[in-house]
Amino acid sequence: MSPEENRRQVLYWRMLGRIFEADEQPALESASVAIVDDIGLPPALLDPGVTVDNLVQRHPELAGEFEGLMKPEDGDADAPGLEVRRAALVSKLLINVFNTGTGNVSATQLANWQADAGWFEKALGLDPGELRGRPNSGGLAGVLGGIEGDLVRRMHLREVLANPALAKQLTPSMSLIEQLLRDKNNLSGVALANAKALIRRFVDEVAAVLRTQVQQTSVGEIDRSVPPKRVFRNLDIERTIWKNLTNWSPEDERLYVDRLFYKHTAKRTTPARLIVVVDQSGSMVNAMVNCTILASIFAGLPKVDVHLVAYDTRALDLTPWVHDPFEVLLRTQLGGGTDGTVAMTLAQPKVADPRNTVVVWISDFYESQPQVLFDAMQAMHRSGVKFIPVGSVSSGGQQSVNPWFRQRFKDMGAPVLSGHIKKLVTELKSFLA
Repeated sequence: MSPEENRRQVLYWRMLGRIFEADEQPALESASVAIVDDIGLPPALLDPGVTVDNLVQRHPELAGEFEGLMKPEDGDADAPGLEVRRAALVSKLLINVFNTGTGNVSATQLANWQADAGWFEKALGLDPGELRGRPNSGGLAGVLGGIEGDLVRRMHLREVLANPALAKQLTPSMSLIEQLLRDKNNLSGVALANAKALIRRFVDEVAAVLRTQVQQTSVGEIDRSVPPKRVFRNLDIERTIWKNLTNWSPEDERLYVDRLFYKHTAKRTTPARLIVVVDQSGSMVNAMVNCTILASIFAGLPKVDVHLVAYDTRALDLTPWVHDPFEVLLRTQLGGGTDGTVAMTLAQPKVADPRNTVVVWISDFYESQPQVLFDAMQAMHRSGVKFIPVGSVSSGGQQSVNPWFRQRFKDMGAPVLSGHIKKLVTELKSFLA
């Protein structure tokens, strides 16, 4: 084994010891200090209490080395000494992200971890927050989401929210929003105001992304039976020129126009009705947040009549607040069992024109009365309703769906849509266009 391989193994053994062992290993620590010093890296690299942000502030030249550090396509793996340096930097990231200790967590610690996790994501060649933005995806994204959720649970959130200075340190994430939604009924005064501000901030950030995906949606087809409005903005210049070419005067080198042509802009605008039904049980928090925001965006489109129903063992008609996802989320009560029949009771009367109605049903479909609910869904589908079952709505696209329902939806001709929110947006746009 070469000296470089020996030194790299020392750094990785120290990293594993730091992550999985409670006690520090003095021999590995002293050997690692000598290695880091020898390859010209700062000693602070080995201090778990120093964040990557702080390290980069003190040593700006390291910023470029951390970015893309763990991308598989990096091609200089065999350069002398590079693997040792890489091992030291990778160890720093992994220790800071995966060694979160035990006991209480402060707002500062959570903010520091989120920043370190951002550097970890950048090392993988991703944008900060990209992995943590899909906590239902399993794999590494699920692990990061789980760590962040654990940190939030270990934080005295109510005390942090009651202190404006500490509350400002919090960065909204799905884990934090879930905890705020679960605990909102126990908050009051300054703590409740700070919680609402964090939820509003998160809603606005997600809405900005989703609105970009939806904004090209148009509703209705051109109705050529309606004469075009004779206004300048509707003037069809190309057709006007083409139809008047016989009036071209070579002597004057001018085109004399004796007839103007206008574009048809009127659309057949039978209002499309969109009914969104969301399972608000504890396992579906990501879907609840994303779907309330998505429903509000579609509700802002012309000629789209949007209704929103949330349920666990009870159902809530949230349609009056569908334009404001923030208000919707404050009215939800996460947790409890799952009984979709109560939601179906609210949704069925909303179907006035089946062939002009789409029902999006988001759930994992682990139901207390599966056959009863499926029979009602099948009857709705047969009536002409565009029925779209969705396993979840996250940016990651993975979902756990009851296999019994999954097979029956497939047999019905309405297979469960992947939980990737872009696919749902595409499906809805094709129906509304």
